[in-house]
Parts: sequence; structure tokens; C-alpha cells
Amino acid sequence: MRISGGTLKGRNIGTRKAFLNKPDGSELRPTPAKVREAIFDILRGVIEGSSLLDLYAGTGAVGIEALSMGAGRVVFVEESAARSGIIKESVSRFGFSEKALVVRDRVQDFLKKNEERFDIVFMDPPYASEETIYVATMIDRLETVGDDGIVIAEHSSKRALPDHAGALTLKKRYKYGDTSLSLYVKGGQ
Repeated sequence: MRISGGTLKGRNIGTRKAFLNKPDGSELRPTPAKVREAIFDILRGVIEGSSLLDLYAGTGAVGIEALSMGAGRVVFVEESAARSGIIKESVSRFGFSEKALVVRDRVQDFLKKNEERFDIVFMDPPYASEETIYVATMIDRLETVGDDGIVIAEHSSKRALPDHAGALTLKKRYKYGDTSLSLYVKGGQ
């Protein structure tokens, strides 16, 4: 898996095999490079200096790419010890330790404890789970995203997300084969 843009363009994060060590056997589905490129096309003009929360971080590719593209701070939340350890190593190897925090925790537990507000929240829960809207609603209710914030949910194209998750309003859907991105903004801005 390679970074597709910014200062680290072309650098290798690691192999998919390195991230598959999850004792419960859940499958890792890294965000494809073309979808990561689309995410940062969507965020063009707002990523520079922003704070980003990468939920269900998996490989950390989205958050690392955000740092590569100029994000000021990224918090990665990943439940797997092995995967969060690899993300920490990658962040350190690329020289982003001061701009990044890797948290090993369940997403819902992290959100309940978190007091930081983010400009951008990216979430990529397992496609088969029912967590997407529940977590998006938590993000709104707990004010995890700022008033001008953006929430991007990656999900299966077979599943359309609702137009609202609390005060978050769906602004646009993007489809890339089996993968879709749903872009939510606070209050329908």
C-alpha cells in the first residue's frame, strides 16, 4: 500500500498481510488508493492545517495520507493491538510523531471519553456492521466534530446511508465500484 499524494507520495505504508493479525478473525479491508485519492480531492482546500480523526483506522493509510497532505493533527483510533502498533511505527518512521496520536480502543468507547473537537472525521467501520449511522450520530451528539466540520463515512455501495445523522446532513454521495463515500456536514451547511 502506497501513499498517493503529498510529501510522502509513493512511499510504502506496508503490506496488507502485516495488518491481518486480528485474533477475532475480522477481515481488514484497506481503503483503496483510488478512494483515498477521492477523499483528498473532496477535502482539497480544507485539509491543510486541519485536525482529523481517523476512526477504525485499520492500516492508518487515510490518516497518514492526511498528514502527508498537510493536516496539522491526526488521531487514529484502532481496536487491534497489532494494527495500532504498526500505525505507530509508520507514523514514527515518516516523522509525524508530534502531529499524531494512535489510540488503541473501541471507537464508541473512545468517543465517549474524547474531549477534543476535530475539523474532519473519517470513519470506515466494517461494511457488514450496523455501526455507521450509530457512530455518526454519536459524533454529532458528543460534538466530536466542530461547527464547520465534515464527516466522511466509507461504506458499501450496496447500502445507502440516510440523509441525516443527528444534526449532520448528507451533502453528497460518491460511488467507486463496491465502495461509497457519504459526506456529512454539520447543520446542512
